[in-house]
Amino acid sequence: MSLYFNADTRRIERSSVHEPKRNRNVFLDVKPIADDANANVNVPPRQAARRNATVFNNRVGFPPLTPKEAFVDAVPADQTCMVFESSKPIYLVLRAIGVLPYTRLPSGGTAFVLASPSMTYCVLFFLLLTVYIAFILLNRIEIVRTLEGRFEESVIAYLFIVNILPILIIPLMWYESRKVVSVVNGWVDFETVYRETSGRALELRLRTKAQVIAILLPILCSLSVAITHVTMVDFKLLQVIPYCVLDTITYMMGGYWYMACETLSITAKILAEDFQRALRHVGPAAKVSEYRSLWLRLSKLARDTGFSTCYTFTFICLYLFFIITLSIYGLMSQISDGFGVKDIGLAVTAFCSVGLLFYICDEAHYASFNVRTNFQKKLLMVELSWMNTDAQTEINMFLRATEMNPSSINLGGFFDVNRTLFKSLLATMVTYLVVLLQFQISIPDEPSAMLMHSNSSHS
Repeated sequence: MSLYFNADTRRIERSSVHEPKRNRNVFLDVKPIADDANANVNVPPRQAARRNATVFNNRVGFPPLTPKEAFVDAVPADQTCMVFESSKPIYLVLRAIGVLPYTRLPSGGTAFVLASPSMTYCVLFFLLLTVYIAFILLNRIEIVRTLEGRFEESVIAYLFIVNILPILIIPLMWYESRKVVSVVNGWVDFETVYRETSGRALELRLRTKAQVIAILLPILCSLSVAITHVTMVDFKLLQVIPYCVLDTITYMMGGYWYMACETLSITAKILAEDFQRALRHVGPAAKVSEYRSLWLRLSKLARDTGFSTCYTFTFICLYLFFIITLSIYGLMSQISDGFGVKDIGLAVTAFCSVGLLFYICDEAHYASFNVRTNFQKKLLMVELSWMNTDAQTEINMFLRATEMNPSSINLGGFFDVNRTLFKSLLATMVTYLVVLLQFQISIPDEPSAMLMHSNSSHS
């Protein structure tokens, strides 16, 4: 390099009569290429590419990065997953009870790895819980076999066997953990595109809600099981711990669903507000196209939220339907004898199950409304008179995209999760309750049966 430089310098000096001196030192201030390469070590690819482009622009005289691009470069890589950080307390509890064996990567992403410490822990936890519940199940089956009371007492006894079914949620979530992780990583990509489009990070402010849910739900589940233990005669003390775990699994999945739907709702509102603000201050044609792309990503995330846990929440909805039917029947069958202390446990179980089923349906309905219907209202309220032809075309394409891309949360094609589902389940539940009550009326009580038998023998 030095020899070439010296030779080139001599050539310039010899031709200095014909060439101005300002051309002699044209490459003296250029930094070595190795420094730029070393500067990109341990830098995310997107930021490394932008840094190289910045250096090139400075060398050839192009204008520097815009404030929005500079803001994107200034954001550290570990702050690009606000959705995961907001729901992290719930994810930690789900992993602690063996439901969601995810693994956080050093790059900031999330993965599902079979040969990982989290998966090993979840398998051991599941095996221990299964062995414990197997002994409880044998005990409950023996109690059911020895029952000689009324029909409604047998139904209530079966209720405690049905309460063991949430253990199936664990293997179902293992099967769907890869899809759940894919949705989490999809949110990372969405946040990156949103930051580049709007020039600021996505602020959800849901961390406090997640912490309250992660702390309060296990406590309330344990309290409800303790109330059932106190009020039920056949409920042993050793059965409290596994039933607490099973109830916590069920209701923490409800907490996970609540946070997923709440994230969709808040993101849709923020996106709609940013879209209206962008139309007022900048040229609309390019911005409408960018926000249409963002909305399509959000719509896909809404569909993937239901698809990623379709088998698990289909099972949870059917399980809650079964539990509510048996609990309400147990309460209604005691009307003739009056309510006693043992009915408190049934009332608590029925109330909590109805509340969980309602929140699952209502939150999904609200999220779908905000992602699609509310966004369509914002588009229809846009004033088109001052826009050029390109901008009006983009608005019409945006409206067509909201109509052609469904944003409803569907459980893998089984059914849409909305308020209509809750209404349908309640209507079916009433039908089954009427059938059970009619069946109970048709069976005579034991004293009445003995009286009828004695009268027939005397005659």
